Amino acid sequence: MSYQPAKDKGFDRSLGILKDGYTFAQKRLQSQHLDVYETKLLGEKAALLGGEKGAELFYDNDKMKRGGAMPAFILKTLFGENGVQTMDGNPFEHRKRLFLSLMTPEALDNLFEITTKHWNLAVDRWKKKRKVVLYDEALYLLMRAACEWAGVPLKEKEVEKRANDFALMIDGFGSLGPKHIQSRKARQRSEQWIEDLILDVRNGKLEAEQGTAIFEMAMHRDLEGNHLDPRMAAIELLNVIRPSVAVSKFIAFGAVAMEEYPEEKGKVANSEDYLYYFAQEVRRFYPFVPYLPARTKKDFTWQGYSFTAGQLVLVDVYGTNHDPRIWEEPETFNPDRFRNWNGGLFDLIPQGGGDYEKNHRCPGEWATLEILKASFQYMSRHLSYKLPKQDLGYSLTKMPAIPNSGFIMKKVEKK
Repeated sequence: MSYQPAKDKGFDRSLGILKDGYTFAQKRLQSQHLDVYETKLLGEKAALLGGEKGAELFYDNDKMKRGGAMPAFILKTLFGENGVQTMDGNPFEHRKRLFLSLMTPEALDNLFEITTKHWNLAVDRWKKKRKVVLYDEALYLLMRAACEWAGVPLKEKEVEKRANDFALMIDGFGSLGPKHIQSRKARQRSEQWIEDLILDVRNGKLEAEQGTAIFEMAMHRDLEGNHLDPRMAAIELLNVIRPSVAVSKFIAFGAVAMEEYPEEKGKVANSEDYLYYFAQEVRRFYPFVPYLPARTKKDFTWQGYSFTAGQLVLVDVYGTNHDPRIWEEPETFNPDRFRNWNGGLFDLIPQGGGDYEKNHRCPGEWATLEILKASFQYMSRHLSYKLPKQDLGYSLTKMPAIPNSGFIMKKVEKK
């Protein structure tokens, strides 16, 4: 008897992935203890991959490619067209080294200090407000910090406008209708803003420090020795700033964790090691990226399932971060699980997996951790507030997810 792969029968499940959100693949894979499951999405056969083995296959460059995988509605909102997320082979590795060059120990230390500074300034503003919605304010805080770190000039009167456009890009990819259109327009405005700055750097109108993201993107040359097209350089610079601003979601979730598990706050405040464990557990436990796409390069068989060349493949990011085969009691928030964690390439994948240089693992993961450590350290040591009655829950059917209330604080003070 021939092998019969586990799969959805019949109709396209694109509406199902919108309905189920983060749990669409998890329900199919983990209920049957599988690493691969076949479905139909956007009118074509698709393979869902999950777990450590599934993630390892997804990041096998001999079998998978990124070109042609990302849906246009996501490229036109979240990532931008023809950016590093869509590249393969030598051009990808060359472009990836550009991003990695920004993540030196000195640059990351600087990001920690800049983030801490902007927390201090933000709380001075929040003290004057009747109430503060942390998720919204964290967007503005991180917009200021990310732009300063990247060398991008940002006037105070521009902060909310630019940050709100970033929020539309980040939130709009999972939406349909008017919000999606708004997200596309926000992407266009943001690209034009940064493109103008790239041209100013190249023309000498804007002085940029070597080693900053704006300088390196403006001056980067491709494998043929040519500068990037100004719009392409802008897209890649946005790929530095946007993920840093998106960390506002993790900040809001981290605040929820400190309220729901109050014993954690003291541990975070008093131990830099535990600060790291807490930041990693926030990234593992709470929803962020739901899925990542690829396409197969060739026909091959894996775990009895026959992949065909050009087939759409999705890796289940959220489900892998909650896989009981990898994580003991995955639905329990437990930062201490990272005390003896060996830093696997394919187990913790909130921003992708695999090798930083060879695979499509986000190099901004290091920046994310510095932002989170600076934020959670400040919150646990210096932030005082009253928590009014509110809904701190979140929905796994909303992509991307945030706490329902945004985390409302009153009577904010420094301690």
